[in-house]
Amino acid sequence: MNDHRQWAREAIRIIEADFQRSADTHLIPLSLPGLPGIELYFKDESSHPTGSLKHRLARSLFLYALCNGWLKPGAPVIEASSGSTAISEAYFARLLGLPFIAVMPASTSREKIAQIAFYGGQSHLVDDPTQIYAESERLAREHDGHFIDQFTYAERATDWRANNNIAESIFQQMRFERHPEPSWLISSPGTGGTTATLGRYVRYRQHGTRVLCADAERSVFFDYYRSGDANLRMDCGSRIEGIGRPRVEASFLPKVIDAMVKVPDALSLAAMHYLAERLGRRVGGSSGTNLIGALIAAKQMMEAGESGSIVAILCDGGERYATTYYDPAWLKAQGYELSGLMAAVAASVERGDALPESVLRANI
Repeated sequence: MNDHRQWAREAIRIIEADFQRSADTHLIPLSLPGLPGIELYFKDESSHPTGSLKHRLARSLFLYALCNGWLKPGAPVIEASSGSTAISEAYFARLLGLPFIAVMPASTSREKIAQIAFYGGQSHLVDDPTQIYAESERLAREHDGHFIDQFTYAERATDWRANNNIAESIFQQMRFERHPEPSWLISSPGTGGTTATLGRYVRYRQHGTRVLCADAERSVFFDYYRSGDANLRMDCGSRIEGIGRPRVEASFLPKVIDAMVKVPDALSLAAMHYLAERLGRRVGGSSGTNLIGALIAAKQMMEAGESGSIVAILCDGGERYATTYYDPAWLKAQGYELSGLMAAVAASVERGDALPESVLRANI
């Protein structure tokens, strides 16, 4: 066995050993007084060692790259990210003793940059968020490293049939609930890898569960879902860190999604604050987006006379956004006034009221 093959074998052992030391994430019920008969749960991915859903993705991407022979001893790993994936990848790079460089928008929260540094990674910030891909490719060439490219490989690096993916975990944890087979699974799209895994898994296991993808305001995924135009582009990045993309990504698979909604950023942040109050701890902005998606699905079920369960993804904790989403001065400077929208979210949860008409939806 050559030296590179032996190194990769040991690297895979290290990652698998780390996985065995980790427990699964929690499934947290959230009551919906205004929507009787509908039971909502949040899959709390913030309890991973690196604090987000992206821990699963980073582990899968590193294993995929190792098994493909793409990683080399001592050669840097480069990633284009809005922060959370980079944090998790910096963790795995440190496990393997590899240098790590995260290429991120300059607007990325200071807390995320600090976490990447904590795991020994470097942050390479760019002013134009649409340039993170090209800059990652350039750095990989210059440093003889590997651009791990979550946006291309997320959907194929994860074993969607089983192997403790997020979908299998949800169904295992729901076994003894009143409605063990969820009517809906709700996830927002960053790479599109999670919705691909959820959609493929429910089809493979022959469940009747549907998948709803809740997109951010500054993102092309929703419009691509409706139009089929893969050439859509935006000249700005998403304001909800971790989700929404300015271009259609290879890992986003619309055909495994049953419905989509496009959630205004202010409503996502209002729902985030409401959810944080209900849970007694801070959550990230994308979890607010997913709460809105869940409420839309629940309302549709009520109107159809259906009862059942819904599982939404709680993507990360809110500690990473202390100086942005949870800072009143920052919100004011960005033009966000959330009190009225928070009241609207509360009314939807507690009285079953309709959400603001600014939410766009397709095929639900």
